[in-house]
Amino acid sequence: MIRLGVNIDHVATVRQARRAAEPDPVAAAVLALLGGADGITVHLREDRRHIQDRDVRLLRQVVTSRLNLEMAVADEIVAIACQVKPDEATLVPEKRQELTTEGGLDVVANEAAVGKAVERLKGAGIEVSLFLDPDPRQIEIARVLGVEAVEIHTGRYAEARGTAARTRELEALRTAAAFAKEQGLHVHMGHGLNYSNVQAVARIAGVEELNIGHSIVSRAVLIGLERAVREMKEAMA
Repeated sequence: MIRLGVNIDHVATVRQARRAAEPDPVAAAVLALLGGADGITVHLREDRRHIQDRDVRLLRQVVTSRLNLEMAVADEIVAIACQVKPDEATLVPEKRQELTTEGGLDVVANEAAVGKAVERLKGAGIEVSLFLDPDPRQIEIARVLGVEAVEIHTGRYAEARGTAARTRELEALRTAAAFAKEQGLHVHMGHGLNYSNVQAVARIAGVEELNIGHSIVSRAVLIGLERAVREMKEAMA
């Protein structure tokens, strides 16, 4: 069955709004796992706008299933990952002014820098995934760099308006997933997925994992995190 990685960044966003001690994303991770999450995803940004170093280190002790650390290729963050040793490191693009990740990593233009980070992470025994747009050129470079997986950016599908546009973007995701499998890569997807649009993506052949955060945390504010995770797992079925 397809895995659900729950991104708990926005639990930390609420905490950092007041520079307070709560809500604690480590406690949220425990509740998400109790609700049926197959793993926990966090993004340690260079500006530390939500997840903090302390969170990552404690999560490594608490999450005994699968911890996925999203990160830029910055030397400082790569060094932290090599120390903490998450089960997987997902390399993503990062801009200080963005509200959320706006697209896939351009590995065609940044092959050398990405390759250096991949080499360091793999040397530390960490599986590496690249967050990419559904573009065969990008996926092909991922194979060349020797990563284990790609996470295909679903943002354009999630933001598509109208049946024709959504169908077009869904087909692009299917094509990218098939190409990635042909390259021998594990296929993950994520970004902008919610309870209404997730099922079609979960049914794409070859997809092994979905990473979802904002929608689950938003619902959890109203109904609790365990229930919100359970309902997302049901929506994926």
